[in-house]
Amino acid sequence: MTIHYLESAADPRVADYTQLTDVHLRKLREPAEGMYIAESSRVLRRALVAGHRPRSFFLAEKWLADLQDVLAAYPDVPAFIGSAALLEEITGFHLHRGAMAAMHRPAPVPLQKLLAAARRVVVLEDIVDHTNVGAIFRSAAALDIDAVLISPRCGDPLYRRSVRVSMGTVFQVPWARLESWPQDIAVLKQNGFTVAALELTGDAVDVDRLAASNPDRLALVLGTEGAGMSTETLAAVDLAVKIPMRAGVDSLNVAAASAVAFWELRPRSSQGPH
Repeated sequence: MTIHYLESAADPRVADYTQLTDVHLRKLREPAEGMYIAESSRVLRRALVAGHRPRSFFLAEKWLADLQDVLAAYPDVPAFIGSAALLEEITGFHLHRGAMAAMHRPAPVPLQKLLAAARRVVVLEDIVDHTNVGAIFRSAAALDIDAVLISPRCGDPLYRRSVRVSMGTVFQVPWARLESWPQDIAVLKQNGFTVAALELTGDAVDVDRLAASNPDRLALVLGTEGAGMSTETLAAVDLAVKIPMRAGVDSLNVAAASAVAFWELRPRSSQGPH
């Protein structure tokens, strides 16, 4: 193992971990540098199981025994150890989830490869809240979504909060950032997908009605939390769907709505009940 004990917050070797609370800076810096932060022992273990490569590990000494097997498996990857106070000075917050790792970002997956074997995909249009992004990925992993596509302005699924809220499921659901949206709706249609927008419109059909038709390939578009879906997207999709609500409640948080819709729209067997 390559263990380094830190003595100063200004140590240049831990630059990956500085200013982690500056969301704007990290959103720009991490993709540009080809890295992301996996926070907590559980999440970094899931990243490693998914085949992602670590750049370094970062932890308080009391967690050293807990990660002994991980550090032994990557003897050439430096592990930086420091006191709780020093680690907090470096990162900007109290590190209480065991450990962190700076990870190399995996290579992007080509869109056509993602779509080739998928039956259910979800598209996130301009969802910028990283908590919602992470929660949607967690539901996608649990409820038969084969791939997640994100618009150019959507939040980063590998941002620290997204990864943490998803419990590391962002590593198991294939995803890709679209380059041209909503023009890429045409690509989905060319690949045989019915494209449905989860949006309250005058002609939206109930989600269970769409589920009953059991489309072979379905792409569900989720809009941003505030303004909702763009008019250009609504004009390009095949239909809009809604979740029926009790009187007095007109909508759900986008992450909660995604879980309901994913469950209802999961692929059904073409055979009837036995």
